[in-house]
Amino acid sequence: MSDPPDPGAPRYALAVDLGSGTLKVGIVALSGEIFAVETLAVETERAAGGAAVQDAGGWWDAVCTLAKRLVAQVPARSVVAVACTGQWASTVPVDAAGEPVGPCLMWLDTRGAQHARAAIGGPVLGYSPLALARWIPRTAGIPSPFGGDPVSHMLHLEHDDPRTATAARWYLEPVDYLSMRFTGRAAATLASMSAAWLTDNRHLEQLAYDPVLVRKAGLPPAKLPPLVATGSVLGPVRPDVASELGVGLAEDARVVTGLPDIHTSALGTGTVEAGAAHTTISTTSWISLPVARKKTDPIHSIATIPGLDARGYLVANNQEAAGLCLTWLRGALPGAERLGFAELIELASGASPGSSGVIFTPWIAGERSPVDDRSARGGWHNISAHTTTSDLVRAVLEGVAYNSRWLHHAVGRFARRRLDPLRIFGGGAQADLWCQIYADVLDVRIERVADPLHANLRGATLLAAVALDGLQLGQVRALVPVERAFTPDQRNRPVYDRLYAEFARLYKAQRKMFARLNAAADSAP
Repeated sequence: MSDPPDPGAPRYALAVDLGSGTLKVGIVALSGEIFAVETLAVETERAAGGAAVQDAGGWWDAVCTLAKRLVAQVPARSVVAVACTGQWASTVPVDAAGEPVGPCLMWLDTRGAQHARAAIGGPVLGYSPLALARWIPRTAGIPSPFGGDPVSHMLHLEHDDPRTATAARWYLEPVDYLSMRFTGRAAATLASMSAAWLTDNRHLEQLAYDPVLVRKAGLPPAKLPPLVATGSVLGPVRPDVASELGVGLAEDARVVTGLPDIHTSALGTGTVEAGAAHTTISTTSWISLPVARKKTDPIHSIATIPGLDARGYLVANNQEAAGLCLTWLRGALPGAERLGFAELIELASGASPGSSGVIFTPWIAGERSPVDDRSARGGWHNISAHTTTSDLVRAVLEGVAYNSRWLHHAVGRFARRRLDPLRIFGGGAQADLWCQIYADVLDVRIERVADPLHANLRGATLLAAVALDGLQLGQVRALVPVERAFTPDQRNRPVYDRLYAEFARLYKAQRKMFARLNAAADSAP
């Protein structure tokens, strides 16, 4: 019989953050301090016709490899919890044991769009009026007729990939897939399934799919994972997994429900109380805050989703490319592939605010909010013979900020309040210059939280502390320090206001061209 654990010993969570481009695995104290983190790049395989997939089995192998190294660094039995977060609106088909029977269909995968249109499509913003009347009152949202969400993924598998569909016992979100690999239990929450829009979100205490919505979407209800309460304990780590990870894992370590990154970012930035807003410069970007009531703005693709508990909601939206633009830039500019993130930021600092009049539109992966247009594309505008490389790089940083200002205005109107300050996190938020550009362009105070790159690991761990230690959501903000605040430099207000006015007009001027050029490109063999 083993000795009882020392009550004064440190207690940690093994936290997993599966981003679209990077896997992070960390050891985090239950009070939120980051102890150690390991990372690994993950690749998306793209193909004509809208395919975008990742290897879910490879995720799990990488999680185990990184976790084993990390668990070896802490005292025996000090890791008492496991918590998973990351990308959402993606779909992993698995068998009864939780093993993938096909690749993960990413949130970028639009191959099922035709089947979604057959179920809910029509003349009103791409939707049938009957579908809008059926979905919006119940959920505050609706599956997209353009694909790129769980309903279109599941319909694609059922209609176009019968081999995978036949082998699939469950269709899981990535965070629920990882949780099942840790526990052996198939389960989801209202939060993790929110992008499917298949639950009646007027009643957050009801843990059930809406049978009418499931039937009208044309989905097999038996393949939807059972729902449990957000933030509840799924069970212990499987003995074989615990044995592989090592003695640093407690014998009774518990796995809490997985959460989408929008939820753990609220926890990890401390913005868990009504009106407290956060944003991110990650691969993608969004602006979110907790609200008390269900609401939707279909014109700007903004809606509420089930929140951190049954008492409220989070505002949900997404901009498809933020930090992704800087990643793209490294391959697009000659010689830039040799530059690291810090060197690109340094290059941008050589240009003046406004980038000598150059405007970059960051829609390199299409857009969702505040316009849902998968055909939209990015580019530099107003380049002259005098434009420098520094201007081009800074214009990318400013273009991402202009796009956030566009969304910030729409979300502020949605929430009926001025969103100031904004807490910020993500890889791009590590750069002082980018944070200052955000403050200047949006004209708000930007508060960068400590360890901005690992805010989601912190958030997942704080959820574990809520589940296991009785931490109250009202106590979370005090556990998240602000590392630095950036206030608007009013000297830059005139140039940014002038350029932003042109930015907002560029989409309207080009959207028909985007449709003409990219409808054909997206369907090319």
